[in-house]
Amino acid sequence: MKNILLLLVGLATAAQAEPQSFDFKDPKGVNNVVFKLDAPLEAINGSATGISGTVTFDPASPGAIKGKLTVEAKSLHVGNPVMLEHLQGAQWLDVVKFPTITFETESVANVKTTDHVTTADLTGTLTIKGVSKKITTPVKLTYLKDKLKDRFPKLQGDLLVIRATFVVQRKDFGINPGQLEQKVSDDIELSLSIAGQSPK
Repeated sequence: MKNILLLLVGLATAAQAEPQSFDFKDPKGVNNVVFKLDAPLEAINGSATGISGTVTFDPASPGAIKGKLTVEAKSLHVGNPVMLEHLQGAQWLDVVKFPTITFETESVANVKTTDHVTTADLTGTLTIKGVSKKITTPVKLTYLKDKLKDRFPKLQGDLLVIRATFVVQRKDFGINPGQLEQKVSDDIELSLSIAGQSPK
């Protein structure tokens, strides 16, 4: 009898430790990436909401996170219609030819977990306008067990919130390099705050 109980406990522990798959296509459209270009003459701010992708996360081993996130390039938006036309045009993001921006994880370092919050340095491949570059960014991962119902009352499951802020340079991705740098900074600051769901 004791052996059977130990076996059941072991199976339950193993089940809890299995990686979970989190879907980042948010039905509410709340997930977003904010971008900022702060040039000497003008500061440009915008956002993108066309986010999707799947991330595999194990609460018992947060450093094993894997996944790929995609942003629809045409979902990037700025308030000025002329700026928006330029942003989506061939010289800038060329959203017709390159409809997606992607980030795929490769490795994780400096993992620290306190309660349900993990901080780490995440390395992956960022692809913009068909150009792929390896980047490393600090991330904050918040695992919220049984909190899916708080966002969607009819669903049971868990949430994973990812937050990160990092800087890339538009010249590295062929985004109208070397042009209009008094008005459009070469540095692009990207901040994301996104929640993925793992229904049960």
